Amino acid sequence: MKFDVKYILGIAVILLSTGMNAQFYVGVQTGVANLQSNVNGAVAGNRLGGAVKGGYIYSLTKHIGVGTGVEFAQYNQNVSFGKTTALLTNFEVDQTGSAFAYNVTSENYIEKQTLNAVQIPLFLQYKTTINTGVDFNFRAGVKYFLPVSYKFDVSAASVKGTGYYPDVNLTIDNLPEYGFGTQANYTASGEYTTKGVLMSTFELGFTFDMGAKNALYTAMFLDTGYGSIFDQKASQSYIGYNPTGITNRKANGLYSTDKNATIKPVAFGLTLGLNFK
Repeated sequence: MKFDVKYILGIAVILLSTGMNAQFYVGVQTGVANLQSNVNGAVAGNRLGGAVKGGYIYSLTKHIGVGTGVEFAQYNQNVSFGKTTALLTNFEVDQTGSAFAYNVTSENYIEKQTLNAVQIPLFLQYKTTINTGVDFNFRAGVKYFLPVSYKFDVSAASVKGTGYYPDVNLTIDNLPEYGFGTQANYTASGEYTTKGVLMSTFELGFTFDMGAKNALYTAMFLDTGYGSIFDQKASQSYIGYNPTGITNRKANGLYSTDKNATIKPVAFGLTLGLNFK
């Protein structure tokens, strides 16, 4: 993985250090941007995203070129349980050092996620003229996907935290000064810990000459991540335990319930850009 990333970045630097026979480009992408997960009970919806990008393509032959650049991407999606009321259990330790099962029940829980990332592409392009002033283009390659921030805002109609102490067979559900009880209209913000991954990337489209030095580029794209961007050391309750009260509970997020969760970016949609010779 580390070798592959260094290899991609090294070739990108070499290409960016020379401008001979280069075709520069700028563009935007928009479409469905999905952060796919295997977390049980988590349902994602309203998956939208986009990117702005720039770079250039170095011509190897009349039809073949190699390209690189930099892209700034954003993924937006809402995540919930897919049902009105949900219960999850995690193990915690109270202020006295006693271990207990921490049961969190939430109503109408929703998590609005926003991920911002830098993408470094490295691709091969095949192009051929199909009509006067019109070229067919196919691009295929890889990207290094580096999350810059993965934040979320949480809201729930209510959150109830209860503690079960198995050693004494005791359940506590209404002791607010020790973190057990119900809070209405819960809101909080949080952030996931992430790491970079590789993506495959494909584009299929056309360029239309707009003059001797520039052209309009339109295409369909598909980006698929390999490996998980999630980088968490231990599983946590999606809403944390506060040993001193039922307010100010930390939002850890649904994906934090499984430290081995696989979360990978997948995006597809349309690209619109300008090429400069």
